[in-house]
Amino acid sequence: MRTLQRYRMRTSSSGREVVIQADPKKVYVDKETGEVLEPVAQLLPLAPTVSELPWAIENIRFCNHCDQLAQKDLTVCPWCGHTMDPVA
Repeated sequence: MRTLQRYRMRTSSSGREVVIQADPKKVYVDKETGEVLEPVAQLLPLAPTVSELPWAIENIRFCNHCDQLAQKDLTVCPWCGHTMDPVA
């Protein structure tokens, strides 16, 4: 289970972006430029989560019980708790 939140981080001068699991209490530095990385956005699903897939249209599906969106790599719906049908 992933306990740290994933963030999209950016350097201010070059605009270079990386996606990392980050602790909001720590300062992260870009390895190439040495600049401090600034958080731009949190990625869904929010931590804590059992899924490692980001919420993109390619990685989600509808639960066949409650019709809520869930990640393709999950077997149990996080909303209703039912086992979802296998992905075709």
